[in-house]
Amino acid sequence: MMDVFRRAAAEFVGTFALIFVGAGAVLVAAPSLGAGNLEVALAHGLVIAVMASAVGHISGGHFNPAVTLGFLVTGRLSPILAGAYWIAQFGGAIAGAALLKWIFTGEAQANLGAPAVGPGIEPEAALIIEAILTFFLVWVIFATAADPRGTFKSIAGLAIGLTITFDVLLAGPLTGGAMNPARAFGPELLSNDWNDFWIWYVGPFAGGVLGAIAYEWLYLRPLSPPVVGPPETGVVEPRPGDTALS
Repeated sequence: MMDVFRRAAAEFVGTFALIFVGAGAVLVAAPSLGAGNLEVALAHGLVIAVMASAVGHISGGHFNPAVTLGFLVTGRLSPILAGAYWIAQFGGAIAGAALLKWIFTGEAQANLGAPAVGPGIEPEAALIIEAILTFFLVWVIFATAADPRGTFKSIAGLAIGLTITFDVLLAGPLTGGAMNPARAFGPELLSNDWNDFWIWYVGPFAGGVLGAIAYEWLYLRPLSPPVVGPPETGVVEPRPGDTALS
């Protein structure tokens, strides 16, 4: 149980950092119709890249209940540990939002950086966007952190952070680019802003499960195909412009 606590503590700190830095960047930039979205995207991507690199060896660096669900449904995480992660993630989100509420007063609080559907975007479209972007995120996490053949396993945090960055660059003005129920929950709870709240729970959970199952069954059960390049596989690495047929 002490190991469960230690792993969950890493998830708490990482999720707290995501809300404090990510949602805090939204309040600082005060984006309107995309203004300041680059700064917001970089804040989210950098904080996850750093935290995943820092404690990925301890907890896996999920910081996202949708990611944890993906690992649970593929049998890569025990139900007890998944439950502990969810408590830590939602708890860290609440703590981060509470600190932002204390720092930013009056109108500066706004909705504490809670994600929102952009002008002209239907809720159903926002749901699909969040699901697709979370699919990308979980796909990259499985490819870099769960797949033992991953070429860039040692720098998985960077790949994960960059995925979040390009996701937010696209979706920031459209849906807030949360891809994470905890990222939505903390600010929503502390600001009592629940407009279209279901989008940031149904979308990420569905996209996360689909991304996890797709990568698991395509490439990890069984572990194939061989990695392109290393001589021991017998697979010839294609030159730029060539198509790998192996």
